[in-house]
Amino acid sequence: MKYTQLGRTGLKVSRLVLGTMNFGPQTDEPTSHAILDAALDAGLNFVDTANVYGWGENKGRTEEIIGTWFAQGGGRREKTVLATKVYASMSREGETWPNEDRLSALNIRRAVEASLKRLQTDYIDVYQFHHIDRLTPFEEVWQAVDVLIQQGKILYAGSSNFPGYKIAQANETAARRGMVGLVSEQCLYNLAERRAEMEVIPAAQEYGLGVIPWSPLHGGLLGGVIKKEVEGGRRASGRSADALANSTVRAQVQAYEDLLDKHGLEPGEVGLAWLLTRPGVTGPIVGPRTAEQLDGALRALELELSEEVLAGLEEVFPGPGPSPEAFAW
Repeated sequence: MKYTQLGRTGLKVSRLVLGTMNFGPQTDEPTSHAILDAALDAGLNFVDTANVYGWGENKGRTEEIIGTWFAQGGGRREKTVLATKVYASMSREGETWPNEDRLSALNIRRAVEASLKRLQTDYIDVYQFHHIDRLTPFEEVWQAVDVLIQQGKILYAGSSNFPGYKIAQANETAARRGMVGLVSEQCLYNLAERRAEMEVIPAAQEYGLGVIPWSPLHGGLLGGVIKKEVEGGRRASGRSADALANSTVRAQVQAYEDLLDKHGLEPGEVGLAWLLTRPGVTGPIVGPRTAEQLDGALRALELELSEEVLAGLEEVFPGPGPSPEAFAW
């Protein structure tokens, strides 16, 4: 396993992040535990979740599964860098009540306590804001975070789905309080979706945040979806199917798969390996539903992409270019 620092911190994390969103809704508890064990055995020490995962009537279920894994002992908690998130409402359908979502000091305090209980731990390594809160000032957010850090309940704060200007605003506010501020940003970023290069990633680099891309294969679009369709009759679904309905996108994905087929490379592994070459990227989030899928993701760590392949990828999926030149002179 390869490791790197998380942004400007002294925290060492693996260059792949284990995403757990499937644990509960699609992957049962025993299989989820087996995946967590396999990840740890491979040296993958960074595990990401969110309080809302489990969804619907099962919000919090994913954290509970991780908690029962920690409870098995064997150094599982000590070896894991644990990240979870707060923002979305934890109310059950028909039971909505004020102050059970967003980033008010009250909800942050309550949400941390609930996550700690579900996760069966007494601290969270990286506590992430799942979305910007247009109603709560960062002065209030950081006041709440400062208290939690002093109490030893969280160590670092990170963001997810923040635009560049909010990363700047958050960290300038933190600096005025003498705080470290955000240390990471989770954003949608992959070969087919490179808008983060315009403002989000430059802001993250400027303020020393580690970039953690989610949906690194764009909902399966970059995982060899057309080849699977042709060879195995396995049709795309969800985001991939919607995207492939666009003839321009389908032609682009076909060109991508043809390029990699020419070089004898697996699309899913290349999609991850490409992100590992990008400036500012700590590591992409992989969300395996099975241990076999985890093995495929781990192989991407050993993949060295040639200049020819990188140039070909850039031709198929061109980025926006540097900011502000991409939208100005």
